[in-house]
Amino acid sequence: MAEPTSLYIHIPFCRHRCSYCDFNTYAGLDGLIPEYMAALRREAAWAGQAAGERLPVHTIFLGGGTPSLIPAEDLALLLETCAQHFDLLPDAEITLEANPGTVTLNSLRALRQAGFNRISLGMQSANAVDLMLLERQHDTVDVIRAVEWARLAGFNNLNLDLIYGLPAQPLERWQATLETAIALQPEHFSLYALSIEHGTPFRHWLERGLVSTPDDDLAADMFEWACDRLEAAGYGHYEISNWGQDTANGRLACRHNLQYWRNLPYLGLGAGAHGYVNGARTANLRGVRAYIQNINTRQAGRFPAGAAVESVVQIDRWTAMQEHMMVGLRLLEEGVSNHGFQQRFGVELGQSFPRQIEYLQKVGLLEWAGSENDVLRLTRRGWLLGNQVFSEFVDQEQPKP
Repeated sequence: MAEPTSLYIHIPFCRHRCSYCDFNTYAGLDGLIPEYMAALRREAAWAGQAAGERLPVHTIFLGGGTPSLIPAEDLALLLETCAQHFDLLPDAEITLEANPGTVTLNSLRALRQAGFNRISLGMQSANAVDLMLLERQHDTVDVIRAVEWARLAGFNNLNLDLIYGLPAQPLERWQATLETAIALQPEHFSLYALSIEHGTPFRHWLERGLVSTPDDDLAADMFEWACDRLEAAGYGHYEISNWGQDTANGRLACRHNLQYWRNLPYLGLGAGAHGYVNGARTANLRGVRAYIQNINTRQAGRFPAGAAVESVVQIDRWTAMQEHMMVGLRLLEEGVSNHGFQQRFGVELGQSFPRQIEYLQKVGLLEWAGSENDVLRLTRRGWLLGNQVFSEFVDQEQPKP
């Protein structure tokens, strides 16, 4: 039997594109939603049939964009299609990203009935000034109401997304936002430092001098304060940007994202979606109309290359080893197991990356841990300098045997 796979399904529609967003999202294309959802079902059916066996699926994640803009009955049909063509495991985690202000009690009840059991709300901030700067289309009351409705609808696994390190954002304002979020008692938090990407309104404002450059040192202070505060509130910090509530039954981590960080297979469905399966990385066409047209008229290739695929890159063993380090080291406690690495690639970590490991240990960014000193992981200092660590494992020459 194949190892459990995950499905990432991209919903590219938004009411408004936020000032910081560089994702594959589009506003004003709502008229294409029915055609797009039909194309998604067609792609999902093809992938399930073309895999050659009934793939076991243990997580599904609908991201965007704003998936909560899609009518609940269309999302229910999509999940039904997935269940028909994949072996959807009984305890599968099925997540929907939603923006506060785009959900109602009735829509959330319909989503829960359709099979969604985890919801991720884009709260971002509890401050009106921050929300205006981010061009979010909701306020804190919308967030509180959405959380209350989600609970009434039967969701007992809820994530809140927050952004810190905004221009001219004082530490106290960030602390107030996190305190408001903690009071809502979600099971999970995802906290991200603002990144000003090319092509976004934020970048344009920065270049014109309309906003100040974010203060990296202050953002680091915000991150460290959040680490301590969330630990005190009972949340385990298991990945650089993610915290799960510690319960009697274990930590409520996001199982779908663990699939990425453990470098395990996932299919990407929808416009601009990326996948990694059978040792190949796939990327679909980004445009909504191009995606629909290709799904409806173009002949699919050999699995996993669907009709809307733009690129398929076969990952060689050395590249896979480097990528395994880059994603696995994001897991703060789990890190990268030497035993697991050897089982997967047939060679030990110390033989594969001797120079990198020695250097990063010397500068205090990596450490060996675990009961048998088998786990390579970031030090607490390394949490703040993760990108520096990851860059040491990318585009490197393979050591000679």
